[in-house]
Amino acid sequence: MRSGTAMPSTGTSGAGASKKKMNGYVGFSNYPNQVHRRSVKRGFNFTLMVVGESGLGKTTLINTLFESKVYPQKDTEEARSGRTSPQTGTVEITSVSADIVENGAKLRMSVVDTPGFGDAVNNDEAWRPILENIESRFDAFLAQENRVNRSKIADNRVNALLYFIKPTGHGLRAVDIEFMKNLHTRVNLIPIIARADTLTPREVEQFKARVLADINFHGIHTFKPVSDQFDDPETIADNKAIASKIPFAVVGSEKFIERADGMRVRGREYPWGIIEVENEQHNDFVALRQMLLRTHMEELRDETDVTLYESYRTQKLLALGHVQDNAVFREFNPRQQQEEDERLHTAKMHKLETEMAAVFKQKVQEKESKLKQSEEELHSRHMQMKAVLEKQRHELEEKRMRMGQGDAAAHAAYNESVQAGSSKDKKKN
Repeated sequence: MRSGTAMPSTGTSGAGASKKKMNGYVGFSNYPNQVHRRSVKRGFNFTLMVVGESGLGKTTLINTLFESKVYPQKDTEEARSGRTSPQTGTVEITSVSADIVENGAKLRMSVVDTPGFGDAVNNDEAWRPILENIESRFDAFLAQENRVNRSKIADNRVNALLYFIKPTGHGLRAVDIEFMKNLHTRVNLIPIIARADTLTPREVEQFKARVLADINFHGIHTFKPVSDQFDDPETIADNKAIASKIPFAVVGSEKFIERADGMRVRGREYPWGIIEVENEQHNDFVALRQMLLRTHMEELRDETDVTLYESYRTQKLLALGHVQDNAVFREFNPRQQQEEDERLHTAKMHKLETEMAAVFKQKVQEKESKLKQSEEELHSRHMQMKAVLEKQRHELEEKRMRMGQGDAAAHAAYNESVQAGSSKDKKKN
């Protein structure tokens, strides 16, 4: 093995992680090969659910997809009845599993069928048993995750749901819309126009446009291939081509028919010609198989595990009263922690200063108010005392004037009496 040294680059990625440039071969680039070998050894699990009315070719399409009898054919009477009573509208959910091996890769394929869906007179609640079945699988997986010993966890979560739309040519029906609105947050929803051979190519295109318009109008999320920066131009082009086919207009057949050129093909024969299942000019079966099994199987599994299941798990645990402290799972950086503590201390001191300033201002206002009130009271008492004193002064002035007038009258009377006595003495003499 060749060895090399890592040289730090100037850029950084993430919190405290620096990019390194290798000068030689180290070997960790073989890790994807190790994962591949381990995956091939362990095998894969994939659970596919099919939903639709009876007679839309669900069983035929599944067997055509895997080119084997994954799901047994129903007899004529059973297929016609759909295992349900129009009066009760009971949807029976059945599951069958098969081990498929291709080029050494082992696939544990589970197909979940829902006979009876949409066959009752009243289909308002036909979606509920299916939703409960999907959520019960989430609950079972969650219970296994919470066990002490998690060495063997059986994963039977539904990875994809093929919803068969009746080829009416008029858009989605009320039962279709209600079903998709209630399940699109719990499963990877893949809409399929069943028995596309009953429509002309122009009718197929028009019907697809109406179905997509209804899906967008009601805010229904369906699974679509998504490209990223690691995909090559060919993969990006293939993803765009597959996405443009949604909803897939498909034809299924387990029979082989000989064409005029002698080649045997899987298809359906009509008086006017042959519809080949694997001919992209005739239907979208190849695009559906490409997305479902060849290019996006792991993406469907990953979307189920990372997005749909995690969303359900979070809602379930929150409903049970579980609260997560995100600080427990945060990486510890001493410098960042010190800066955070300083920021919190500064904010705390600023808050205390603001509160103290507010209290001081309030105390000053209260003191000023009391002083003003005391001043007003003193002024009022001063004015009252001044008025009393002024009144007393006036009374004393009046009394003094009255006393002065009395003294003058007495003096005048005395003078008169003196003068009168003098006059009498003069007369006697």
